[in-house]
Amino acid sequence: MLKGFPDLPPVWFAGAAAASWVLANYVPLIRFPEGFGRLFIVAGLGLICWAGIWFWRKNTPIEPGHPPRALIVEGPFRLNRNPIYTGLVLILVGFAAGQAAVSAFIPALLFPWIITRRFVLPEEAALRAAFGAEAEDWLATTRRW
Repeated sequence: MLKGFPDLPPVWFAGAAAASWVLANYVPLIRFPEGFGRLFIVAGLGLICWAGIWFWRKNTPIEPGHPPRALIVEGPFRLNRNPIYTGLVLILVGFAAGQAAVSAFIPALLFPWIITRRFVLPEEAALRAAFGAEAEDWLATTRRW
């Protein structure tokens, strides 16, 4: 990684959104009517807030790289192991839709791959180390994305 680069999901999200805008405005490929993107953005924000409430309730750090103090399996975590990252993807899809160009979706498609390698896999390893079989059971029965 680049020295001094703040390696955090919101920074990767901002970069993906900026790339989406650049692609839509300078390499639009195919244009289409705008309109349905707001629904994805609202859904993504709602999912992030819902997951954030559970981090607060369980008094465990939300920032990547910090050791977990609780295994959250309630709320959105019953359906998805990474609702905050999924919310960010929904926002990127909504933003891309608002750009009204197919090329704007490319960063939204790449974002889950980057986030999985940079954050999800290490977070899952930390959960296994901290919570053992309980984490393993949850990881085995709950989808990642």
